Amino acid sequence: MMKIGFDNEKYLQIQSEHIRQRIAQFDGKLYLELGGKLFDDNHASRVLPGFKPDSKLCMFQQLSDSIEIVLVISAEDIEKNKVRSDLGITYDEDVLRLRDEFTNRGFMVGSVVITCYNGQRSADAYRQRLQRMGIKSYCHYLIDGYPHNVEHIASEEGFGKNDFVETTRPLVIVTAPGPGSGKMAVCLSQLYSDNKRGVRAGYAKFETFPVWSLPLKHPVNIAYEAATADLNDVNMIDPFHFDAYGQVAINYNRDIEIFPVLNALFEGIYGENPYKSPTDMGVNMVGFCISDDEICSQASKDEIIRRYYDATNKMADGACNDSEVNKIKLLMNQAKITTATRRTTVAANELKAQRGLTSAAIELSDGTIITAKSSPLLGCSAALLLNATKHLAGIEHDVNLIPQSMIEPIQKTKIEYLGGHNPRLHTDEVLVAISVLSQNDENCRRALAQLPQLQGCQVHSTVMLSEVDRKIFKKLGCGVTCDPVRKK
Repeated sequence: MMKIGFDNEKYLQIQSEHIRQRIAQFDGKLYLELGGKLFDDNHASRVLPGFKPDSKLCMFQQLSDSIEIVLVISAEDIEKNKVRSDLGITYDEDVLRLRDEFTNRGFMVGSVVITCYNGQRSADAYRQRLQRMGIKSYCHYLIDGYPHNVEHIASEEGFGKNDFVETTRPLVIVTAPGPGSGKMAVCLSQLYSDNKRGVRAGYAKFETFPVWSLPLKHPVNIAYEAATADLNDVNMIDPFHFDAYGQVAINYNRDIEIFPVLNALFEGIYGENPYKSPTDMGVNMVGFCISDDEICSQASKDEIIRRYYDATNKMADGACNDSEVNKIKLLMNQAKITTATRRTTVAANELKAQRGLTSAAIELSDGTIITAKSSPLLGCSAALLLNATKHLAGIEHDVNLIPQSMIEPIQKTKIEYLGGHNPRLHTDEVLVAISVLSQNDENCRRALAQLPQLQGCQVHSTVMLSEVDRKIFKKLGCGVTCDPVRKK
């Protein structure tokens, strides 16, 4: 099993308490802008082993009676059918998916706010759809001069034109399908309207990365830059925080650049800014829950290399240019790592050099490296799964879990009946085969029982894996990298 470097229980406790304290600083009303993912936060779980992908959701469940969620979507994103690349669905569909996810977990989703509204027909149609579904919706309009013309923005012709979003609970989480949706503008508009109503509501920002309490060049923070290389985010020492407190705190360029504007907006709304720095606005306590810095540092270095391979794979597919790859190369230099730092990369490429065949390698939790090569029957990733589970189960390497007589009919179906071109079995087909055989084969039963042991293991392939193989390794909890080489 993977080594743990993060105290998840401590995080649930101190993070929820810190948010309660922030609510108490204001008139019992806090708008919390949520950046990143509330559930399925796989980046955090990779760089902070022990952080569960739904940790933030579990933390908020401790406050669920106080929470109301507001979902935000830009009318411009509706108009151009913007798609979430990780899910393959449009932002407007993802709003409905998120609403169902939150509701099913016992949270109150109060409404949807459509931002950047300027009479778009697609936005009107979407709002009608929400109405038919019984979902409240509000419109926030394009404001001339946003965010720099503070005098106009903090006026009845600016924020004052927006619909006031009715909320009933003290903690209002404002979230969206992705960046650029207008979450911050919704929060600030609400502060303006609440203030006009005599309520001194508060604003805070909840983003996990960069971790403000870790050094600028800590691998966890460098891994965040690697993860956002396509956005060109840059981690920086927060100069406002240092000037105010004489303490080093880490933030990223966009928050630091926008802070003078936010400062002026807060002064326009309240008459003063309750925060002295962009770091002050955050409520993230994740840095105080790292229990083993060495484990988290190593996991973050693995993540940086993984992001490098992801970028080279995307470039091989024509999905990005070399600027993203070059930025991650610079980050690898900062972290003092190369692709050779990843032991599986070295092992897989050494086997390929020896045998002249596509190869793969996995590093098990005890440091053991298992390798496999492709054959006429199996792809290298499918062979790797068999080799790894046999090793963990104590089964001799030369034992064939799946007889050739069973593989050949599967190959015939793939090629002759389904029109495929690659006869080799994929990882999912191998797992189905040994699952069927496990009814009467003790070795197959023992091999299948080892699959949970692959959680947190690192895998490298000398060829770009199919989407099927990638998904199987992801479900098993493995970190996968591939050389940017297409299958022939």
